[in-house]
Amino acid sequence: MKKNILILFLLLVVTVAKASYILIPMDESKQKNHLKAYGIAFWVLENDIEIEWLLNYRGGSFLIPQHKKIEEQCIIRGVSYEVIADVQATQIKQKIADPEVNQEIVKLERVPKIAVYTPKGKQPWDDAVTMVLTYAEIPYDEIYDTKVIQGELPKYDWLHLHHEDFTGQYGKFYRNYKNAPWYQKRQRETEARAKALGFNKVSQLKLGVAKKIQEFTAGGGFLFAMCSGTDSYDIALAAQGLDICDYMYDGDPQDPTAQSKLDFSQTLAFKNIKLVTNPLEYEFSDIDATKDHRVPEQQDKFTLFEYSAKWDVVPTILCQNHTNVINGFMGQTTDFHKANIKSNVLIMGENKALGTARYIHGELGKGQWTFYGGHDPEDFRHYVNEEPTDLNLHPNSPGYRLILNNILFPAAKKKKQKT
Repeated sequence: MKKNILILFLLLVVTVAKASYILIPMDESKQKNHLKAYGIAFWVLENDIEIEWLLNYRGGSFLIPQHKKIEEQCIIRGVSYEVIADVQATQIKQKIADPEVNQEIVKLERVPKIAVYTPKGKQPWDDAVTMVLTYAEIPYDEIYDTKVIQGELPKYDWLHLHHEDFTGQYGKFYRNYKNAPWYQKRQRETEARAKALGFNKVSQLKLGVAKKIQEFTAGGGFLFAMCSGTDSYDIALAAQGLDICDYMYDGDPQDPTAQSKLDFSQTLAFKNIKLVTNPLEYEFSDIDATKDHRVPEQQDKFTLFEYSAKWDVVPTILCQNHTNVINGFMGQTTDFHKANIKSNVLIMGENKALGTARYIHGELGKGQWTFYGGHDPEDFRHYVNEEPTDLNLHPNSPGYRLILNNILFPAAKKKKQKT
């Protein structure tokens, strides 16, 4: 009898101690591939498995009920994971629940439907977001002018703006690339597309697209943009009804009074914009702080702000990382002069030495948006025709993690922000 009781007791101990959760750590020393860990989170959601994001716990780790298939995916993708017992998971949650601890748990509930606004035939150097989505094995759809104008954006939860020029000036590449076949081809195709969609000029088409994106965001969508997709977007909104393009872009001169007629009430992020009207200058306005970056690459850094995980859940999600100091990187729009940023915009990352903002966030209606300056987080100064970044060499990139935080954001059940 005593022997049977002992056996039963041992079986109970084994059952209780049996590992029942997978912890995907996101701290610096324990995760081999931070970027692909986000892909695991998406794969888990696609398979209708519960997942929790442990904000500020070991760099923003993920906690998932144990499934053999998940372990297999982690092994295949080279993602570090730990199998822990139910009692350990409970202890972690109890620690996070402590009001004195700046951590929080957010449940990820559904798979965000992702779209990238990007032209067909884009070059491999064009876009960090599509590169990291592909590397992390996160599915997305490509969408461009025709589909946007035809009203297909509401099908999606999250939209990234490819490094686009929404002002209709083709990125102001005219001076250096006007004779390049790819530039001429893009101009011909864009002009034809504008005409086919009922617009007289490319600038009018891009404004139409910008307003559709504005409606998408206000209706509850999440908008993310990098590099020139940030400031050129707001400039297009501010310049509605004005001609800010010179003859080489649209066949007639600029409106010399356009600057005084800009309407900043229409913009998401920026105010008091002073346009760069020289059509041969590779710059849109005084928003961009690229020219301020006169320091060596090794000294160009930006810092993420720390937020209360229990009170400010949204910026805490968007800033999850294994470090708060991130290497800088250039772009056509590298970062933003603070004097041009509206007072209701949240600055989440700044270059302290220059006094500029790198990573900003805001709300529009029921939706939210994030602007992230720079072109490629792992290429300090990327040039046209250079080889694309090989993310196999940068699996723990903190700069790319910020992109993936934004992509995963719509999956999270967000608490109402406290006031």
